[in-house]
Amino acid sequence: MHHFAYRGGVLHAEDASLEAIAKAVGSPFYCYSEATLRRHVRVFKQAFAGLDALVAFSVKANPNLAVIRILASEGAGADVVSGGELKRARAAGVGPDMIVFSGVGKTREEMALALAEGIYQFNVESAPELEALNEVAVSKGARAAIAFRINPDVRAGGHDKISTGKAADKFGVAWGRARELYARAAALPGIDVRGVDVHIGSQISELAPFEAAFTRVADLIAALRAEGHAIERLDLGGGLGISYGDGAEAPHPDEYAALIRRIAAPLGVRLIFEPGRMIAGNAGVLVTRVLYDKPGEDRRFLIVDAGMNDLIRPALYDSFHKFIPVVEPDPAAPEAVYDIVGPVCESSDVFAKARRTPVMRAGELGAFMTAGAYGASQASQYNSRPLIPEVLVNGARWAIIRRRPTFEEMVAGEETPDWLVV
Repeated sequence: MHHFAYRGGVLHAEDASLEAIAKAVGSPFYCYSEATLRRHVRVFKQAFAGLDALVAFSVKANPNLAVIRILASEGAGADVVSGGELKRARAAGVGPDMIVFSGVGKTREEMALALAEGIYQFNVESAPELEALNEVAVSKGARAAIAFRINPDVRAGGHDKISTGKAADKFGVAWGRARELYARAAALPGIDVRGVDVHIGSQISELAPFEAAFTRVADLIAALRAEGHAIERLDLGGGLGISYGDGAEAPHPDEYAALIRRIAAPLGVRLIFEPGRMIAGNAGVLVTRVLYDKPGEDRRFLIVDAGMNDLIRPALYDSFHKFIPVVEPDPAAPEAVYDIVGPVCESSDVFAKARRTPVMRAGELGAFMTAGAYGASQASQYNSRPLIPEVLVNGARWAIIRRRPTFEEMVAGEETPDWLVV
């Protein structure tokens, strides 16, 4: 569910007209619904009512400080994968005891920062990382609470590029080495073994891969406890899919929770979840303006002012985003089949191919739906295009929560060597 709907013939975010916002801030821009963000985190948390569970929002999905602050006010923690994301979570009010640090390439500087902040848990992904973390912790007179991220060799995810639990993926430690690594970790003075972590992919639309992975991990916990490890936490990652409007559906959080209750409840562990897309995806849209309706030799192009640098998911993952006019079309309005493309100088700057939509003219606004996750967070300034504004709506109120930078701000960090100065 989301809070974007036509009212009086114009697409609104809650009670705010996207047409009016576009007039004020220009296009393109991202718009997020606070009501949707709050509803989604509440639905997810309610699914696990009665269980000891930490919901740690995956910051990489949408790192805007205002978004993180909203979710923190609902009792959510943060799953971070860099020192920068850790600083964002703390700046947005997330307590250190609700932060989990994931990722395969943590630097020693990031480890030191996380230890100084007193985060809840490191999800360790390799033997070399374990040794480095131990050295950093010992040098700081600290002990790092850890879980090993286990790679269960389970294929899952909506695309090969977002599947993370296969043996060939870079993530996690091999299933066959897990017990050996736990034994090594238990012997290190700077390491405090607390749990097991698993995360098999993103945009997963069926429960079977979760069941296969979680069952394997439950068996591992039993084996580790038999060997003397006090496993008290189970981090099940994220990955629950959402509907992008292409007809494909995803399990409801209640169905997901029922599966987990059956497998994990008997273990007596604290559960940790890292949802991102499920909370933020349908809470945001990308609003763009039509530049040209261009006839081609064998197709018709609708050229819009948003580009792949603003929303890279279609180019990177072949992802589907529903596209609708901001002004509600008449049911009898003529339609056309378009390739919807952006202005970036790349053939891959395509949002949709052969998409049937009402005929749109230059100057009219459209919205790419379900753009609240992995949209602005993956944006770049390719082609020297500035990052676009992010807007947050609360009822009829709205505010810019990231403004469009000026050209001078875009180049402020660049320097010209003395020998190039004439």
